[in-house]
Formats: sequence, structure tokens, C-alpha cells
Amino acid sequence: MKFPFSRPKIPVIQLRGIIAARPGLLNLAGCAPMLERGFALAKKTGKLVLAIESPGGSATQSDLIGQFIRREAEAHKIEVTAVIGDLGASGGYWLACAADNIYASRLSIVGSIGVVTEGFGLQDFIARFGIERRTLTAGENKRRNDMFAARKPEDEAFTQGLLDEIHVMFKDWVRTRRGARLTTDETQIFDGGYMLGERAKTLGLIDGFGDVDKIVKELGGKKAKAIWLKPRPPRGLMRLIFRSAAEAVLDVAEERAAITLR
Repeated sequence: MKFPFSRPKIPVIQLRGIIAARPGLLNLAGCAPMLERGFALAKKTGKLVLAIESPGGSATQSDLIGQFIRREAEAHKIEVTAVIGDLGASGGYWLACAADNIYASRLSIVGSIGVVTEGFGLQDFIARFGIERRTLTAGENKRRNDMFAARKPEDEAFTQGLLDEIHVMFKDWVRTRRGARLTTDETQIFDGGYMLGERAKTLGLIDGFGDVDKIVKELGGKKAKAIWLKPRPPRGLMRLIFRSAAEAVLDVAEERAAITLR
């Protein structure tokens, strides 16, 4: 006789939200304990699933989490499968590439393999209202890209160089992880644009279509059960602060994504 508790259990790690070092958002410090527990549970089946729902964020944190996943997977010989929900773009796709296989919906937003930085130029604004700015620095480049000063070509060139370096690392990561599955025409893959899952599959960015439940059953059999692991929310007063801040930022990100799809 087989009992319910004998059903194969596949750990599913939720990686959701904007990737940033701030508490309450998606970063290595917050998700490392969850990842360690997930890989420990995965030793029984040799399978682990990453449920990704992220528009991206910090390149540094994306890389830290991705490298952590690969170290754990290789150390414990675990097959990692990523499942992208609505959104696995930019840093979210970076995380997906830490998996051995990637699945998504036909309508998932995937890709956005590029780097961006944004800011404002407020020098005319403060001049209009007669605001005097007083800043002292030691080091001629301490205030690069100062939003209260006129644009400097040398600052823009410096920043563009940094973006290009990160972009090269991002592309190398995708090439390393996806290998021969990528199409030979990389102009459509690495131009920074995002796409639907249907298109992503033709370019080799994902391996197929499916949701978490479907993938869990494919990995462990029809009776396989997903064991969800999610980040622990902050407690007490800090819980309310972090929750409202993180949700507000995520709402803005999701709203922007919806507008651009119109």
C-alpha cells in the first residue's frame, strides 16, 4: 500500500519581485537560507524548481544569486528547472539562466538582455527658482553624472563604458548557460528588447511551455507534489514598512510593463 506521504516531493523556490539589496526585496542575503533548504530537500529526488516572477533590478544581486544557485546545484548534483510566470526579464532572466532548463508560458515576458541607468537633469529647475547649491568634494570625479549640473561628455562616456561591460558579462552568462540552444542570429537576443514566450522559444531562450504544476509532474511523475519555499516576510512594525514599500515599487514596475505592451 502506498501512503500520501510517499508521493515524490519537488521543492519549488519562489523568486519574486524586484532584485535589489534593500531588505524586503529579492537579494542573496534574503533568499540564501531558502535556497539552501531547497537544495537540501532536493537531494531525495535530484530535482529543484525555481518559480521566477521578476522584472529584474540589480546586476550585482542577480549575479550573486545566480552563482549561488550554480554552486549548490553542482555541489549536490541537482537538476534545476526554472519556470517563468508572467515576467522573467532582465535580471529575472539572469536568474532563470542559473537553471539547466527554462520553461514559461507562451505569453510570458522574457528576455530584455540589456543594461540601463536613468536619472534627471535638474540644473535649469534650481536655477529658475534661485536655488544655490553648495557641494564640496575631494576627487575630481566624485560627482559624476550630477543631476544638478550640466551634462558632461566625459561622464556619459564613463557610464556608457560601465554599461557595456555589464552587458558583455550578461551576454556571456546567457551564452554559457544556454549554449547551442541559442539561435545563431544573436542580434534579436541581445538587443535589450523583451519578447513573449512564444518568440523566446524560437530563439532558444526557453526550452518549452508549462506552469509550475505541469513541470513538477513532468519531473516527479503524476503524483509528484510541489513543496513551496518562499521568503520569510519581516515581522512587526518593520513588516508593515517593508511590505508597503516593496509592493509599491512592484506595482509601479508591473504598471510600466503593462503600458509598454499596449
